[in-house]
Amino acid sequence: MDPVRNPYAPGAGQRPPELAGRDEQLRAFDVVLERVARGRPERSLVLTGLRGVGKTVLLNALRSAAVRRGWGTGKLEARPEQGLRRPLSSALHQAIRELGHPEQDQVDQVLGVLRAFAQREAGADAKLKDRWSPGIDVPAARGRADSGDIEIDLVELLTDVGGLASDVGKGVGVFIDEMQDLGPADVSALCAACHEISQSGLPVIVVGAGLPHLPAVLSASKSYSERLFSYQRIDRLSRDAADRALCAPAAEEDAEFTDDGLAAMYAATGGYPYFIQAYGKAVWDHAPRSPISADDVAVAAPEAERELAVGFFGSRYERATPGERDYLCAMADAAADRGEDPVGAVATADVAAVLGKKPQSLSPARDALLKKGLIYSGERGRIAFTVPHFGRYLRDHADPA
Repeated sequence: MDPVRNPYAPGAGQRPPELAGRDEQLRAFDVVLERVARGRPERSLVLTGLRGVGKTVLLNALRSAAVRRGWGTGKLEARPEQGLRRPLSSALHQAIRELGHPEQDQVDQVLGVLRAFAQREAGADAKLKDRWSPGIDVPAARGRADSGDIEIDLVELLTDVGGLASDVGKGVGVFIDEMQDLGPADVSALCAACHEISQSGLPVIVVGAGLPHLPAVLSASKSYSERLFSYQRIDRLSRDAADRALCAPAAEEDAEFTDDGLAAMYAATGGYPYFIQAYGKAVWDHAPRSPISADDVAVAAPEAERELAVGFFGSRYERATPGERDYLCAMADAAADRGEDPVGAVATADVAAVLGKKPQSLSPARDALLKKGLIYSGERGRIAFTVPHFGRYLRDHADPA
């Protein structure tokens, strides 16, 4: 089949041609936007799930929904060892510009507070602070959002931004990807700010996306975070949704799948959105004609697996040190030995048993893998891969160092 007309789009955060299986989340967010617009209280939102389930794609779709409502929006990606002030300031600067407030004096006042917030980096080099600016021409305000305490400053900043949005009858949405990578102080400040603006009824919401342990990160920071956010687990697609993700784009190109072809695709991909796009692209390029059959899937599967092995699994495996790779492979073996779901969690004691070591001696490797985002711990004494099918990849391709 013509590769130029291939409709499938595997890519990090790249929207698929058919955003299948997320209608419930999109409808719920429309309700949130409407409630906030009417001055009704509403919680901020947190999306959680493994890598490859489409959290970033959904986050972008929710932001687009807010933009269509005339909201001011900004997005940032949290990174380890990076503070919240500067990326959040850039995101809020964009949101303020999108609001289109008619009174420039009021806008400049809030922009001055935003600049003060951005430049008040505790312990930062003074000359660097003077050079850096989020593209704001007005001078930094004094006495507002510049205390150096991130929690106090963020509450003051979002209160001012929310007031500006309220003036024009709109809202502001802050969209944060990889939210689990925020530092403890920044997580605490964000929770406190969301709590304050919710109590004040200001039209500001935070939409975060992160790995499955993100709720535990938030709860450890502020006990009330369990009631502060609406948590939505984003998982693999159902069979019907996965079929739609394949069939709808194919139909746009006058192609289709046979029933056995769809069944073979679901068996190969497990319903994970990224895998659906990767296999879809490979199968389309290898299939001689429509309809695409199970035989076509079998022929193309090795190519899709090679692509995933390099770009999805291998790139993550290469980030680990030899000792950390041993730990990852032991996790895969522990799951297989106990007949457990390779996507599910395994006991750290079982991993140590595979390696023939005491669990305490493996703590450095485990902690490093947690920081690198290759594994996560949803409960004490158990760990799991952040990437679906990673255990299978390790057993099939990786050799312990």
